[in-house]
Amino acid sequence: MYKFLAILSFYKSFATWSFIVTIFIALFTPQLIPATCIKFFLTLFAWYYTSETSEKRKLTLYKNLGISSLTLFSTLFIVDLILTFLFLTLFTEFV
Repeated sequence: MYKFLAILSFYKSFATWSFIVTIFIALFTPQLIPATCIKFFLTLFAWYYTSETSEKRKLTLYKNLGISSLTLFSTLFIVDLILTFLFLTLFTEFV
């Protein structure tokens, strides 16, 4: 449980940008498959950015907790997809 909470604390730094991207997706293509593809590529970009730049220092804490980069970013992707699907479902119901 502590590992999942640590992963969610890492997600906080990406949550605002993810929500902005979700709003743009909802405005242009409020469908689930394009949203999933966009979120997947953005997660790959976040992984690349974090692991190849000076932001690599942020991953040291999670490695010390026993969380690999693959586990960290795949969990981020799943949490982000759940939030995106909820938002898109609500958006398409009310618009």
